[in-house]
Amino acid sequence: MKYRLLGTTGVRLSEVALGTMTFGEDWGWGASPDVSARMLDLFADAGGNVIDTADVYTNGTSETILGELLKGRRDRFVLATKFTNQTDPDDPNSAGNHRKKIVTSIEASLRRLQTDHIDLYWVHARDLLTGVDELMRALDDQVRLGKILYPAVSDWAAWEIAEANTTARLHDWSPFTAVQLRYNLLDRSPERELLPMAAAFDLPVFAWGPLAEGRLTGKYLSGHTGRVTEVGRPYTQVGSDDIVREVVAISDEIGCTPAQVAISWVRQQPGPVIPLIAARTEEQFRDNLAAIDVQLSQQHLDRLDALSRPTLGFPADVMRDASVVSGIYGAQLADIDDPRARAVRRTTTGAY
Repeated sequence: MKYRLLGTTGVRLSEVALGTMTFGEDWGWGASPDVSARMLDLFADAGGNVIDTADVYTNGTSETILGELLKGRRDRFVLATKFTNQTDPDDPNSAGNHRKKIVTSIEASLRRLQTDHIDLYWVHARDLLTGVDELMRALDDQVRLGKILYPAVSDWAAWEIAEANTTARLHDWSPFTAVQLRYNLLDRSPERELLPMAAAFDLPVFAWGPLAEGRLTGKYLSGHTGRVTEVGRPYTQVGSDDIVREVVAISDEIGCTPAQVAISWVRQQPGPVIPLIAARTEEQFRDNLAAIDVQLSQQHLDRLDALSRPTLGFPADVMRDASVVSGIYGAQLADIDDPRARAVRRTTTGAY
């Protein structure tokens, strides 16, 4: 296992994170406590140290299972959980990102996780009813109380995260230190705004859905039907099957599974990008975890990029035009020996 850094904090993060939405059987399709325990042990034995859960995962059972499993070794892990979604249908204030919700959610998660602090505390989604300054100040208060170490953000637009972190910096509050988003070979839309924003703010990216809900394993090519989800996915667009077929072809060439190719593609993206791996069975988890031993060649990356590369749209596409680049940076861009100049050359021409 290799490690990334949590921005400028210095905290070490394993190159893949353990997603635990499957821990617990409350939703009818998850893993039992015993299977969950084996997956956690496999992850820890491989050197993994980031565990990601949420207060609503399997109705709180995921956190409860983790609380039991982490006894005696809790500090060895970077423990992350989330809040935002409603936890009590009869209580309107059990939903959202306001201070009352934050305080009650943290206390409930701490009890279930059997710990006195949360390392990485994700805002699960954007609540448009709560002001950004209200949210960031409330999170900062919890940092100062020692209940959470680092605030983080999931599933927000790039401009919203930029606004929140700028607000926090101006007031000397704790900013978001990481971003979590959907990212895989069948949905590279985060490359338009979210990934450049994350790079600008030095935020590591946690990628959920690296297998596109199983589509990148290739099983749907043969007519396999899976669990119907409530949230729409852009995985059936024209060309998606071609991408999956290329994933399968590369897996055959290098002697691994399609899932390992898909996860490794995410893991090898610059950023850093940390894929969240999860499974319902020990066999599935072993397969996903083995992706840390798969290294795609530049040729493989280029083949996958050619099929899956997104259209970035305005202004990114205009700013990559050769005449525009020449006008902005001058004829001497190729001669500037600086990381920023290399980044410009890489994003505009593909050259270093």
